Amino acid sequence: MPRSQRNDNFIDKTFTVMADMILKMIPTNKTAKQAFAYYRDGMSAQGDGEYAEALANYEEALKLEEDPYDRSFIFYNMGLIYASNGDHTRALELYHQAIEISPRMPQALNNIAVIYHHLGEQLEAASSSGKSDEAEAYFDQAADYWQRAIRQAPNNYIEAQNWLKTTGRSKADVFF
Repeated sequence: MPRSQRNDNFIDKTFTVMADMILKMIPTNKTAKQAFAYYRDGMSAQGDGEYAEALANYEEALKLEEDPYDRSFIFYNMGLIYASNGDHTRALELYHQAIEISPRMPQALNNIAVIYHHLGEQLEAASSSGKSDEAEAYFDQAADYWQRAIRQAPNNYIEAQNWLKTTGRSKADVFF
């Protein structure tokens, strides 16, 4: 039974009914409607912490979805799952696929930066001196992606903006 038919709380049921009504009224083909149903079920499963089910739904949605913008969000959501499970390599791959399709996706750029920053912190903590060239390389990559995200969404990522300033990695044009 599809997840959309199993939702047991009022808000999920209401959303499902409304989404189904809108989907029926939108003049689109059957394949696009099926892709959206899988995507919606994936988001619902992801929200419930059912990551394997969410990934299975997203994979099915990717098989059917033709719209590049929608595909980028499927990749992005899959990246969120892998990142939350600690599979940073796979998360980075998926975030990069999302921005390759849809370059104006500051949330994916931010998440890439967060992963690189985290990896840099791990290397720094493992180093006996607290500093390492590898860690600095990850921090530089984080800075690059945060600058790109901030250029697209200047009012977001305040902590990243502060980190860029305090580490001397901020470029004058990043806020314009």
